Amino acid sequence: MAKNEKERKLILVTNDDGIQAPGLRILAEHLSDLGEVYMVAPDREQSAVGHSLTLHHPLRINEVGPRMIAVEGTPTDCVLLARYRLLPQKPSLVFSGINYGHNLGDDITYSGTVSAAFEATLLGIPSVAISIERDGKKIYYDVAAKFAKKIAQKVLKEGLPKDTFLNVNLPNVPASKIRGVVVTKQGRRSYDDVIVAKVDPRGRPYFWIGNGEPRWEQASGTDIQAVRENKISITPIHLDLTNHRAIEKLKDWKIRV
Repeated sequence: MAKNEKERKLILVTNDDGIQAPGLRILAEHLSDLGEVYMVAPDREQSAVGHSLTLHHPLRINEVGPRMIAVEGTPTDCVLLARYRLLPQKPSLVFSGINYGHNLGDDITYSGTVSAAFEATLLGIPSVAISIERDGKKIYYDVAAKFAKKIAQKVLKEGLPKDTFLNVNLPNVPASKIRGVVVTKQGRRSYDDVIVAKVDPRGRPYFWIGNGEPRWEQASGTDIQAVRENKISITPIHLDLTNHRAIEKLKDWKIRV
């Protein structure tokens, strides 16, 4: 590999909204000033697939444009394929988004957008997930993309703490109405009436899993609170899911075989 190829920055952009999503395109455009951008994303919407891998059928790809590849799989599939088969070198940065809709609080456990960043971090690549509120007829992707570029510049220069990626959420407002940027903790929210029961024309019951109405936990310093106050939330997410405070408590159980 030539010296200039080693020194160049390669940025992977992915999402869970699909290869044709407007948020993916505008994100790639804004990051292109910082390096060579590849878009590797699902060929269709893959929202709420979490950190799933496709193990039971082959993954087919389709090059739909220059450095733009659609994958018949999940966001996690896209990151793995890009890293080990589709890109000419290991990316310097993975950016997932711009997701159409927030990924706040407990939503990150379901989010394909966040899971792509999670997978990249497992592979040792600095990564960021970015999402914008799904509210109103106009979605201010340009505001999110400009902020994404600023975050990318910082991450490429400063790096990130070990085993940590960033989950960024923006309110859907013009730049003039954003009231600042805050580093937050993950909030908590849940949904009422998440299961919708129906009956088909033959009288058989079926169910839809829907969003329902969210219930918000009132707590200061959370991602949820920040976005509700028209602030941009940056939450550092760590790969270690261990509840370290519970370890000694569980040892006191003295369970034996």
